Amino acid sequence: MIREYLVYLSQNGHNQGGVHCCYRALKTFLYWWEDEVEAEGWKNPIRKVKAPKYPKQILPPVSLDDISSLLNTCDSSFTGIRDKALILCLLDTGVRASELISMNLSDIERTVTSIFIQKGKGNKSRTVFLGKKTRKALRSFLKMRNKNGDALWVTNYGTRLTYGGLRQIIRRRAIKANIKTPGLHDFRRAFALQCLRNGVDVYSLQKMMGHADLQVLQRYLAQTTEDIKKAHRIGSPVDNAW
Repeated sequence: MIREYLVYLSQNGHNQGGVHCCYRALKTFLYWWEDEVEAEGWKNPIRKVKAPKYPKQILPPVSLDDISSLLNTCDSSFTGIRDKALILCLLDTGVRASELISMNLSDIERTVTSIFIQKGKGNKSRTVFLGKKTRKALRSFLKMRNKNGDALWVTNYGTRLTYGGLRQIIRRRAIKANIKTPGLHDFRRAFALQCLRNGVDVYSLQKMMGHADLQVLQRYLAQTTEDIKKAHRIGSPVDNAW
């Protein structure tokens, strides 16, 4: 029945990734059912069904040129200064969109050099850091921001920015910049790739992004042939031996 269900999904509009996602959900449920409901010795049918294979695509990040175009649309108004700080923060910290909109003023370190993420994915906390340019942009925003409430990123009315609101900000900026609208997660991919290109080791990058293991991180690293060529130039055993 499980196999027939997976075949049905694949034949009715679900791509391979979607079928795999449904399999994982069913697997989680059946393992819970086995532990909580059935008597000892019950044979869990999911154990006989292999996970469907699907290609692990390396998704492209937003380009630095596109980010520069987005920033060029930001003026000296409240929304302009806020959006500039927000875009730089997304790129410079690699946080998830949900983590960004959950930030509070109390999470910012006193000298505005880091921000504490109280609840990341899996309720895991971590600290993310800000470079000089992002700190400057964030300080400019904080000077203009209404002091009411603890939410860091707010609307013109002082209410906490929502996920939908954040997406609309990026969409409006992209339309104004005449570029394709990047996804919110594309900034996180750009952070990962640029850090790698700038010499950050994968273990430190894993901690900065809040990943439990390196396997997840691999999907973010859409390296080009030039990246691999540069890595070989640095690490060539022959060139570095004599």
